[in-house]
Amino acid sequence: MTTTHAVRADDLVKIYGEGDTAVTAVDRVSVTFPAGEFTAIVGPSGSGKSTLMHLLAGLDTASSGSIRIGGTELAGLKDRELTTLRRDRIGFIFQAFNLLPTLTAEQNIVLPTELAGRRPDRERLAQVVADLGLSDRLGHYPAQLSGGQQQRVACARALMSRPHVVFADEPTGSLDTRTGAGVLSLLRRSVREWGQTIVMVTHDPVAAGYADRVVVLADGRIADDFRAPTPDGVADRLQWLATR
Repeated sequence: MTTTHAVRADDLVKIYGEGDTAVTAVDRVSVTFPAGEFTAIVGPSGSGKSTLMHLLAGLDTASSGSIRIGGTELAGLKDRELTTLRRDRIGFIFQAFNLLPTLTAEQNIVLPTELAGRRPDRERLAQVVADLGLSDRLGHYPAQLSGGQQQRVACARALMSRPHVVFADEPTGSLDTRTGAGVLSLLRRSVREWGQTIVMVTHDPVAAGYADRVVVLADGRIADDFRAPTPDGVADRLQWLATR
């Protein structure tokens, strides 16, 4: 990284529709996500948190404003350039895991690297799967794995290539409490031990409590931004938004 931020948005706007039916999902948001930190984005349903993450990750196009991944401005990138940036510099973890059912766990993990035309780093693979407790599951297909194991495979896939930033969209939403806590602990460790940058969207105050920092959205705008969150502190802020 040549900058101290992994992701930066300036005056970001996203409008869906036109005229009387236009909806502003993200309304002039400016926010920076420092490299090597775990940030959670929370907010009520319809607050724009998932839309914001999709914009930051280059999965959707902003109506106006600026987004930078490291030193690269997303606006103006051609489709092929944007695809390359997402492949080489961004990791994704989704609630639905998004594993290919016909590939083994190992094949799913190394797939992005192979699609990029590179040989997987076997030493890195061994480190990641060992840290995630997957060493004895590499030959299994997704259908042979529990939900928690599938999400750990998704985490390994996202972390394998040492991306500049990992975006996680409700990564524990379909997991039970114990399994979800295990996945969140792994994300926390990836920040502390590997210097990874995580930006996670969640509706869960407990999940947000694993982060270094919480950004709260309401009506497409940043309503709060604080560090050292606790589950109770996040819940109190969300309750305040619901009753104001």
